[in-house]
Amino acid sequence: MRFLISVIATKTSPAHTPEEIKAINDFNDKIEDAGQRLFACGMESPDSAFVFDYRTGKSESVPGPLNATAEYASGFWIVKVDSLETAKQLAAEGSAACNRKTELRPLHG
Repeated sequence: MRFLISVIATKTSPAHTPEEIKAINDFNDKIEDAGQRLFACGMESPDSAFVFDYRTGKSESVPGPLNATAEYASGFWIVKVDSLETAKQLAAEGSAACNRKTELRPLHG
């Protein structure tokens, strides 16, 4: 089973402390060593986003995020685990490591 664990931040979220960065790196090492991490990365602020729409046959681009909200995904892990319970545990550990909320979602396919 594959899951997306999104890290949730706000524009007022403080930068990660050195202790949080170490905890994030340790968490990444743990899930990498366990063969659970498929991919992980941080993302720039939604202010740097562009939305593209080619449904009309003509490419249209709008600067900014798809949805302007107070909270946004600032990074994510894609993990492969044997159960929902394990995924929930990893989402909780990821939240603790980066001192942010996380959202867990199953992936299709």
